[in-house]
Amino acid sequence: MKVSHLQQTAFFASRPSRVIALLVILGLGLAIRLYDLTDLPLDFHPTRQLLSALKARGMYYQNLPNVQEEKRDFAIQQWKRRAAIEPEVIERIVAFTYRFTGEQLWIARLYSSLFWAVSALFVFLLGRELVSIDGALVATAIHLFLPYGIMASRSFQPDPLMVMFMVVYWWAVLKWSRNPASYVFAIMAGVFGGLAIFVKFVAAFFVIGGGLGAVLGRESVQTVLRRPQFHVMTILGMLPGAAYAIYGIWVAGYLGQQFGGRFLPALFLSPAYYLGWLGVLNLVAGGAVLSLALMGLLFLDGENLRFMLGLWVAYALFGLYFNYHISSHDYYSLPLIPIVALSAAAVGAHVFTSLASRPQFRLAVMMILSLGIFSSLWSMRAQMKSIDYRPEAQMWTEISQLVGDMNIAGLTQDYGQRLIYFGWKNSTPWPTMGDRAYHNDLRGARGEFEKQFEEIALKKELFVVTDFDELNLQPWLQKELETYPVFAQGAGYVIYDLRAADSQ
Repeated sequence: MKVSHLQQTAFFASRPSRVIALLVILGLGLAIRLYDLTDLPLDFHPTRQLLSALKARGMYYQNLPNVQEEKRDFAIQQWKRRAAIEPEVIERIVAFTYRFTGEQLWIARLYSSLFWAVSALFVFLLGRELVSIDGALVATAIHLFLPYGIMASRSFQPDPLMVMFMVVYWWAVLKWSRNPASYVFAIMAGVFGGLAIFVKFVAAFFVIGGGLGAVLGRESVQTVLRRPQFHVMTILGMLPGAAYAIYGIWVAGYLGQQFGGRFLPALFLSPAYYLGWLGVLNLVAGGAVLSLALMGLLFLDGENLRFMLGLWVAYALFGLYFNYHISSHDYYSLPLIPIVALSAAAVGAHVFTSLASRPQFRLAVMMILSLGIFSSLWSMRAQMKSIDYRPEAQMWTEISQLVGDMNIAGLTQDYGQRLIYFGWKNSTPWPTMGDRAYHNDLRGARGEFEKQFEEIALKKELFVVTDFDELNLQPWLQKELETYPVFAQGAGYVIYDLRAADSQ
């Protein structure tokens, strides 16, 4: 049975019931993201979140009056020295807001949550175009309540903003494909598609995939190419990202070496790559929801099916190109969530169509749905409440005060960024086992370890250890450090004194 607007009897038949259902879903989706708002951004990929936090702080301190010049210089230095692959859009928005609120990390969490809520609204509008009101509500709920999506979409990184622009673009380009004479939707699609790519270049896969799926769903390539609206949309979509790439590569020069290491052909022969990607799919969407989403394609036909296939093919090509990151950086699959949600909408629409013909079960259905949503949100609330990261700020401040002005190396979380941000202290990070595997280096050779220890550690005065799980994976480092006296230690850290003459 194919989904058709004409065939469906809506479960949410009245306009007030639809509005109330949508507002409840959006409200709960935003509320769970704002829970524990002021906790530190260490709950989800802290390395990436702290990268943005350090950039935003540097921007904020650059023009902050009545601040120590030493702190200003340090903040700006940490901002400038960090890689800039994509434009610092979310960081600048947060830094601007700091002018009114002061430096509050929760500002970024608030913005990301709002971006995701807006994207959910356009997922609803897309679902309504593709299937029905009932299916659109299902898609919105999946987009907002997937556990992984809740954590990822409130993180301090550009991805939630990228997804918002991307989903708005999908809606606009789909509307344009159904009214190709409209310049309004063509311009909207071009602007928001261009903004998505500008925020993060990887969005180009999903912009192109969604665009091809939409515009080729009704007309031939020749017909589309003859439409001036198509060229307006294409130019607007290309300009922002192209301008930034040209500036970053040929003018400023800082993008030249930032695109390497993302496509590794050797991984195609590695089963670990495919198993890792499968693990990411299970983490991001879950096996059951992913199966429903793929099944939903069977309930679509015509232009709607081609549009959704365009999005799925875009994700597949994206994963094949970014083959290292797709299996190791799960947040690279964040754009999959709206794709899964829209695909599953077709199944949801079919189920609700069947239920609509049984009004005696309406109350039971509402109770079951409410129980499911409440259980999911309560579980996420418990997960957020289980760990309080706020005390870590004090620990890093304590370490910073202990080491003072001495030069340090360390095996600490997030390549020393927690010490940099919360302790205002720089350190030289000791590589993790993951770094060694990625760079195909230090293959257990004792001589290589000694050379690296001499180059990194012995040029410093102190060695800080806070990541003890990682230390246990490096027995040579652990054994070497035990030959040095302990300079200081406390809850969560040990500092070794590398200056001792009798340490060898």
